[in-house]
Amino acid sequence: MTVLDQTADLALSAAMREGSRAEHQAAEDSSFMSELLGGRVNERGYADYLLRLRVVYATMEEIVDAHRDDAAVAAVADTALVRLAAIDADLDHWVTDGDRSVDSPAAAAYRQRLLDAAAEWPALLVAHHYTRYLGDLSGGQAIGRILDRTFELDGAGIAFYAFPEIPKPKVYKDGYRARLDALGLDAGQQERVVTEVRTAFQLNQALFAELGRHLPSYAR
Repeated sequence: MTVLDQTADLALSAAMREGSRAEHQAAEDSSFMSELLGGRVNERGYADYLLRLRVVYATMEEIVDAHRDDAAVAAVADTALVRLAAIDADLDHWVTDGDRSVDSPAAAAYRQRLLDAAAEWPALLVAHHYTRYLGDLSGGQAIGRILDRTFELDGAGIAFYAFPEIPKPKVYKDGYRARLDALGLDAGQQERVVTEVRTAFQLNQALFAELGRHLPSYAR
């Protein structure tokens, strides 16, 4: 029985979680993320991570906004979640020369998949939206605290992890999942979304693998 077969009878949000568990774990276990969470990545390493995230969020937030007339996209699109301005504010702290360019095949591939997914079927954007923003409201909160402590930031340079319009992340995430479950996708559509969630985690893993190849120069 395949992973998708095992999730066929689940609500959409549960199928997305269970169907991508292996890919999610692989991304979390990357060497770069392990070093970052261990406080062993320097300022340059974190800045390079942010620059890659900027490519992803700039693309996603532009195309999500362009597809708000799609029922699935409209169900999750929320200005309280958008991260691009926060990333730019953080980059002002971490990248003193103001350069926002990055040579990253992994980020370019991520951007292209977002564009292709939107063109293929806008509802696939929900898979990427879920993967990024619910991650930011979950494990991302721990990353923010670790960075704050490691670099003694006193809150500076970590706006990316702050959601001032979402004071209760758990309540928000529960509502988000409920909106996913209410989309009423048929079995075939749900399978496509779950497959795309797996793709999203694989794209994240590729970002981490790319960063991992530079770990010697990121050592703190």
